[in-house]
Amino acid sequence: MSTLVIVAHPDINNSTVNKAWRDELSQHEELVTVHEIYPEYPHGQIDIEKEQKLLEAHDHIIFQYPLYWYSCPPLLKQYLDEVFTHGWAYGSQGNALKGKQIGLAISIGSVPEAYTSEGNVQFTIDELVSPMIATTRFVKANYVGAHKLYSAFTVTPSQLAENTQTYLEFIKQI
Repeated sequence: MSTLVIVAHPDINNSTVNKAWRDELSQHEELVTVHEIYPEYPHGQIDIEKEQKLLEAHDHIIFQYPLYWYSCPPLLKQYLDEVFTHGWAYGSQGNALKGKQIGLAISIGSVPEAYTSEGNVQFTIDELVSPMIATTRFVKANYVGAHKLYSAFTVTPSQLAENTQTYLEFIKQI
C-alpha cells in the first residue's frame, strides 16, 4: 500500500518537529511519498489536476502540519478547497477518495493538559481537527486517526527522535 504525506508547513526551514518528521520520512521512499505544498506552491497557484492524480495514486494519505491558530495552515485549507472538487472527490460522480485511508500528523506547541475541557484551550485536539475528520468522511474516505506531538516548542532531541519513530509506526499501521 502506498502512502502520501502532504506536508503543509509555512516555514519548514525554521521548524523543529515538522522538519525532523519530513527528513526522516524522506529516508523511507519505499514506505512513503513526501509532498511539500508550501515550496511546491509558493504563490498559492495549486495545480489541481496534478494534485488529484497524486492523491489517486496513493491508498493512504497523511496531512502533516503544525496546529496553526487551532486549525490547519492556510495553504492546506486552500488545497482542500481547490483539490477536493465536486465531481471528483464528492457528488454523484465524485468518489476518487472513497475507501482511502486518511490520517493526520500534527505538531502542537502547548502541553497536552491545555487541550482538555479543563485546560486553557478547553477543546481536545480531536475537537479542533473535527473539520478535517468531517471532510474525510464526506469524501467517503476512512479517517485513521492522528499522530501528535505536544510541547513542540520545548521538545528535547530524544523526545523528538522517539516521537518520529512512533510516527513511522503510525504510517506502517494504516
